[in-house]
Amino acid sequence: MRPDQLAQLVTVTTQTLDAPQTADAETGDQVFHYVKKDKIAESAVLGSMVQALCGEVFPVTRTPKPGSPVCGQCKEIYESMPTGGN
Repeated sequence: MRPDQLAQLVTVTTQTLDAPQTADAETGDQVFHYVKKDKIAESAVLGSMVQALCGEVFPVTRTPKPGSPVCGQCKEIYESMPTGGN
């Protein structure tokens, strides 16, 4: 087969997909959620899903920096929890 004939047999299609964004429904800003500590590393390494205190389910893909915005619902639930980790 000649090279010009081979090119006629192959069709390549590419598509660019946008990564989904995690946003707070109330503000539209990207926020961080509170999740159980023991689930963070597992999710980051294996890609498993975690459930935040507010109920949102997602894989851990980013690490918050000091001053990062926090989900209002998660913060409210966390602050209402008794101290001591129980």
